[in-house]
Amino acid sequence: MTQQSYQYQRNGYVIDTDQQRLDLNAIHAFLKHSYWSPGLPRDVMERAIENSFCFGLYQDDQQIGFARIITDYAHFAYLCDVFVLKPYRGKGLGKWLVECVVNCELLQGLRAFRLGTRDAHELYQQYGFQALENPEYGMEIKNRPSWLRPELVEE
Repeated sequence: MTQQSYQYQRNGYVIDTDQQRLDLNAIHAFLKHSYWSPGLPRDVMERAIENSFCFGLYQDDQQIGFARIITDYAHFAYLCDVFVLKPYRGKGLGKWLVECVVNCELLQGLRAFRLGTRDAHELYQQYGFQALENPEYGMEIKNRPSWLRPELVEE
């Protein structure tokens, strides 16, 4: 699917879905130290980004935030890898990023839009996310990737 690019602007900040604009070094520097993907190899991150719908958050030309959506654009989407760099937090940028994601034209009318979070439930609830109605219906195959070293995992 050829993706249309979306761009949103507010108070000197830009959110852009153009993958060519993404700063893979900045994204990798954050994600490899995040609680959800400690030690993430660069090539794994690049493959994930290449096969996802991504939103970059920028001040001027510097990438300061990111969100990635795994989707078929028809039935399902999964929001992941959402972050805003520490110096830019507390300015409403994370809320704006999530708002742009959930309101994006390409992601409307889906049967399910899901995410997983350890610590941002209140943020996502503001945009309609809620606990699974029937979590007992959910199943998964849980693998520990070979690159994920046990000492890096925060349980």
